[in-house]
Amino acid sequence: MLMQKKLILLLVVLGSNYLFGQVDPHFSQYYVYPSYLNPALTGSFNGSVRVAGIYRTQWGSISNPYDTKGLSTDISTEKNINIGFGLLNQTAGNGGYSYSTGHLNLAYTGIKFGAEGFGRLVFGIQAGVIDRRFNPSKLTFGDQWNPVTGYSASNPTTDILAVNSSTSFDAGGGFLFYDANPNHAANFYFGGSVSHLSQPKDNFSSMGETTLPYRYIGHIGARLAISPRFSITPNALYLLQGNSKEIMAGAYFDIAASENNHLLLGANYRLKDAISPFLALTFNTTMLSFSYDVNNSELGRKVSGTNAIEISLSFFRPKKIKTPDIDFICPRL
Repeated sequence: MLMQKKLILLLVVLGSNYLFGQVDPHFSQYYVYPSYLNPALTGSFNGSVRVAGIYRTQWGSISNPYDTKGLSTDISTEKNINIGFGLLNQTAGNGGYSYSTGHLNLAYTGIKFGAEGFGRLVFGIQAGVIDRRFNPSKLTFGDQWNPVTGYSASNPTTDILAVNSSTSFDAGGGFLFYDANPNHAANFYFGGSVSHLSQPKDNFSSMGETTLPYRYIGHIGARLAISPRFSITPNALYLLQGNSKEIMAGAYFDIAASENNHLLLGANYRLKDAISPFLALTFNTTMLSFSYDVNNSELGRKVSGTNAIEISLSFFRPKKIKTPDIDFICPRL
């Protein structure tokens, strides 16, 4: 049964004119790891220091699951410069494939609009490395199959893989606009980013001259204050990388039990792929989040158990001096 699922996955992928799984890893809780979404989001939270970790696992019923882990930290300063650093690692498949990134992020926050400066325009840049590798010894090849004795890893193969690792410099940039006016019932925000501006080489391609495609992201949302203790935040994301496209839209409810304790409930829908219910609890300076992707794609119907789980944990240090935009609740999905 497991071999049948792997075969179905291979046939669906090879028979598709367009692949809807982009080259780069992704998260359903994309605002938990903001600098990976858009470097201009670095430091865009109500505090001075934030540390966030996220874990995602998927495709566990087909083969070794795709496990994606992210860790980020960012610092919000009063000098119009926010600083952050992010690490990400994804492992997948029987071949020991690993995709790792490390990025430094800088965001300039000095552009303000209006008499009190509640309109904010932020520009961010990102620089780091991408490392991709796999373990050839964990791969199996067709010519290692003997019609009499069956498959054996000790059987020789003529499929020689000359390159099994690739490390490249990577750079990107983005912008963010948001309304931080605490007197507005609706605070809108929107932004965009472009990744792989340095065109990192894809050494795994046949000629070794292919580059990773640009990743374009646009995101938008609003915090709608219904009452002092209840708000709704609709949000949407558009991602394009090569011939792969991802569209997500959803909303979450923020219910405040007290000033520092909140319950967040919501869901996102990823077009032609999955719906992702979301639950989060905040207690003082800690937020624990959980989401579960219920796959409804064509592939998901052909192979059962393709759902994904994400868990994240965030800590932040409050600002010592409150500023007017402290009442603006930054996006958390």
